[in-house]
Amino acid sequence: MKKLLLRGPWLAALFFASACATLGQVVQPLGFATDERPAELRLLGPSAGSPLGGASVRLYARVRNPNPIGVTLVNLSGGLSLEGTQAARVNFPLGVPLSAGGESVVPLDIQINFSDVPRLASLLPRAVTGSPIEYQLDGRFGVDAGVLGQPMFGPMTLLRGSAQVRR
Repeated sequence: MKKLLLRGPWLAALFFASACATLGQVVQPLGFATDERPAELRLLGPSAGSPLGGASVRLYARVRNPNPIGVTLVNLSGGLSLEGTQAARVNFPLGVPLSAGGESVVPLDIQINFSDVPRLASLLPRAVTGSPIEYQLDGRFGVDAGVLGQPMFGPMTLLRGSAQVRR
């Protein structure tokens, strides 16, 4: 009887630990897609902090939760490429709640300093004439799934599309 009493807590702990591992596998990655709203690219003139000028990019991400439970998109980090050239690193603390099976549109504002990436200066003539600029956002993201934990997903391509210059 004494052996059973000593083993009981260990067996219970083992059972609950394996149940948690199984529940943790229930959390699926969120889906990211471009929204109907077009991505915007604004050219910024030279300034003291950016002698070559820069750009401001706004992407609209439609984020879908495929999980049977509500989760919170807590962060997104990665890199933005314009026309295949690395343009900026991003790190967004978000805190976007997503209900089970729900979705939300998340605007992402990214600043680019042309002094940091001189190769992007070649995009200026295309941008000024109104030609679309291709972009790709690659990265990782984390979700808070309550008692199921805070899994990270990625790296992966999150968004891809074209941006128009706004004046």
